[in-house]
Amino acid sequence: MKKIGFLSFGHWTPSPQSQARSASDVLLQSIELAVAAEELGADGAYFRVHHFARQLASPFPLLSAVGARTKRIEIGTAVIDMRYENPLYMAEDAGAADLIAGGRLQLGISRGSPEQVIDGFRYFGYQPAEGETDADLGRRHAEVFFDVLRGEGFAKPNPRPMFPNPPGMLRLEPHSAGLRDRIWWGSSSNATAVWAAKLGMNLQSSTLKTDESGEPFHIQQAEQIRIYREAWKEAGHAHEPRVSVSRSIFALMNDTDRAYFGGSGESQDQIGNIDPQTQAIFGRSYAAEPDRLIDQLKADEAIAEADTLLLTVPNQLGVEYNAHVLESILKHVAPGLGWR
Repeated sequence: MKKIGFLSFGHWTPSPQSQARSASDVLLQSIELAVAAEELGADGAYFRVHHFARQLASPFPLLSAVGARTKRIEIGTAVIDMRYENPLYMAEDAGAADLIAGGRLQLGISRGSPEQVIDGFRYFGYQPAEGETDADLGRRHAEVFFDVLRGEGFAKPNPRPMFPNPPGMLRLEPHSAGLRDRIWWGSSSNATAVWAAKLGMNLQSSTLKTDESGEPFHIQQAEQIRIYREAWKEAGHAHEPRVSVSRSIFALMNDTDRAYFGGSGESQDQIGNIDPQTQAIFGRSYAAEPDRLIDQLKADEAIAEADTLLLTVPNQLGVEYNAHVLESILKHVAPGLGWR
């Protein structure tokens, strides 16, 4: 069995070819797609966070709304760029959203990726300390966030408060017990996967990874997952970790599917640079008739290693079409792979 969810970047554009032509459109359609996904039997609704872009940005109002409209489905991010975040304020937002959702939040966080503007986190009031890189800044914010989710008191109370305090040092409120076990680190390298394992965060690995061996993408990603699990075991954590990978996968069921994605069925991994110093490998997309798709996916070692698969969806094609994309995978592909 494998958990299967969708991952939406939440693109919107005023183009008449898009079903999501405004920020309002994409937010409301994201909620409706999560509701539809739950009805279809999917396991998760995940959203990407980008700043200074016509895409989804502040995640917690959306996560709270999805949590209020659904009952069972996991609700998460993949990922929140921690360079932009106030970790204490984020802990309050996350606690509130998780309580609204009844403990279903699965928060993916990371050090971030290249964005629409240069050093956008500086406009938010954050900058690396002396000797730090922006990646160090993101990991520092993540460590603070992860620590305060313990729910332990750390702030000295006012001796003359407006309202009575509980005894002892004060913690952030609202606190949602169990949320700390549902934090994921979005890792592009083997080293940061090990770092996340030592801290006790789950692992998210996307369709982009630092090219560390020159091998095919799914081979490198599978090795990253194995290295992560070994580091988790060595750290001696009491519970088992979770691991997700994301993929663009389309079952070609009709002429519309073939018109949109029929030309991408033979795609290959791509090599590029995410910054001048870092070469990355980008995983291929999958698009084929269900029987052929099943055979292709059986050969993907990283999907086999993960317990959770996030399907990236073309949100600009609208809720109805994306529900069809999810249903096609859940009904016609997942059973043939033993996932359902």
